[in-house]
Amino acid sequence: MNQPAALHPVTVHPVPALGAEDVVVADDGLVYTGTEDGTVFAVRPDGSRVDVVGHTGGRPLGLELLPDGRLLVADAHLGLLAMDIATGAVERLVDMVNGRRMLFCNNAAVAANGDIWFSDSSTRYGIERWKDDIVQDTRTGRLLCRRADGSVEKHLDGLAFANGVALAADESFVAVAETAARTVVRLWLRGERAGTRDLLCSDLPGYPDNIARGSDGLIWVTIASPRDPVVEMLQRAPLPLRKAVTRIPEALQPKPKRVVRVQAFDDAGELVHDLSGESTDFHMVTGVREHDGRVWLGSLQESAVGVMPVAGL
Repeated sequence: MNQPAALHPVTVHPVPALGAEDVVVADDGLVYTGTEDGTVFAVRPDGSRVDVVGHTGGRPLGLELLPDGRLLVADAHLGLLAMDIATGAVERLVDMVNGRRMLFCNNAAVAANGDIWFSDSSTRYGIERWKDDIVQDTRTGRLLCRRADGSVEKHLDGLAFANGVALAADESFVAVAETAARTVVRLWLRGERAGTRDLLCSDLPGYPDNIARGSDGLIWVTIASPRDPVVEMLQRAPLPLRKAVTRIPEALQPKPKRVVRVQAFDDAGELVHDLSGESTDFHMVTGVREHDGRVWLGSLQESAVGVMPVAGL
């Protein structure tokens, strides 16, 4: 699992702002992404045109399509939002959990019955201090569910930086990435194991960010950066040392390596694809969406979305 297949060419489509963190592809082929200035863009599949859909007023991260045609936005600052693709109008769906405002709403998956499963990465740090949370290994991440009636439930907590969310093809389980632990946790929703948790995959070769079910039925997982022994050593260090490290100047802190890598797993947790992209203009893949044999990529640190072919196609 630690050695990906041959490099695949990555086509890069620029967008007018930094931090196109996630991607979702509509039936008409339009690719949606959100950037750090709060803008949501629609990108044509060939990159020939980029249009503004709207502004959240916060920091859009994970994106999904809702059954009513609106765009679901997990906004790091504002919570779960629904954006009208035609008008840009925004409705706030969830910003409080048990009377407390979320600090780091990150990613979501939408069930057939309208339930929205979503992650809150940390109850201690917001997106501006995501490195602090990973190095300090706070394990305060949560997996939550907004039911179709608007109520919100907590289903998992103590997660090591809860991140991407995806549902099984038959919705028998929901999966959530633990970035700091390099795992994807699986919570069973139906059947004999309902209410229990295990791992869809573990010991990933790097730190997973967003995950998403593709049109091929697989769960695609981003590998934002390779495993860093220094980071993992710090996670095991005494808490005062971990806090001290995150206070040193940004230039001296560990940095994500410039790689492009995604993996795909079936619902049994078997690795099906392990793809690396060849690009000098794109790195730190934080969003992934397979659609009709191509893999669309988002990045927290790029003013662009990328796309590459799936192996064997």
